[in-house]
Amino acid sequence: MTIQWFPGHMLETQNLLKKAISKVDAVLEILDARLPDASANPFVNKICKGKFRLKVLNKDDLADPEQTKLWLDYFEAKEKTPAISICGTHKFQAYEALNYCVNRIDRNRARKIKVMVLGIPNTGKSTILNSLAGKKIAKIGNVPAITRHQQRTSLKNNIDIYDTPGILWPVIEPEQKAYILAASGAISDTAIDYNSIAFFAANLLIKRYPELLMQRYPFLETLPKNELILIEKIGSARGCLKKGGIINLQKSSETLIRELRAGKIGKISFETPKDLEYDNNTKKN
Repeated sequence: MTIQWFPGHMLETQNLLKKAISKVDAVLEILDARLPDASANPFVNKICKGKFRLKVLNKDDLADPEQTKLWLDYFEAKEKTPAISICGTHKFQAYEALNYCVNRIDRNRARKIKVMVLGIPNTGKSTILNSLAGKKIAKIGNVPAITRHQQRTSLKNNIDIYDTPGILWPVIEPEQKAYILAASGAISDTAIDYNSIAFFAANLLIKRYPELLMQRYPFLETLPKNELILIEKIGSARGCLKKGGIINLQKSSETLIRELRAGKIGKISFETPKDLEYDNNTKKN
């Protein structure tokens, strides 16, 4: 599955960021802790050269803590890039990320520090900004592309922070990355096929998180042998039926994806550093 979802404002944002990046002192790159690699836009690497950048793995309250720890180690060791994991709704944790960044900037105390927040849609950039400001100053929501324009906010200690629209890249490849982004909610639901995404998510849950799956859905007497069986059983238990008692796979798929995104199934990571190393080795061969 190749997903192409690149609204016009994203191209505008790319051009805006190219001009604005030279005026800031540092960058907070906000990633989704459940998918740290898939949620990293390659465009950010191009424009951040020469700038201090901190990778912030947000939503760590939804991610597998063991995998999050491995990702932090991976970024430090393999990419030589500092990284921290937080839950953006917690003010203390949001400031921990900001202060980590600010403390590594050489500056004249008389002038303001300018920090830019970058990331793809739905990683929680605006949520972090609201936590830092202590009030709602940026729109937030559970759908991608809420923020459409750059927003500047003045914080205490002479700091200006810039919230920017989430940007994806024009063609999302490989296929695995497209599925991960779609399952997490980073891509508009209008651009995806729920059935395909649900089958991908069901396969991941069966293989990597069988215990969480059985705990969330106690009506499962045994672990389903395949994705279709799991989705059908969820549909039957949740009343996702058509006339004649036929399972409505579309509604069943939507139910699974909604619960997965909301963290109701448990703390889950969509990808691991081992997955990335495997993909890299496959490309070399």
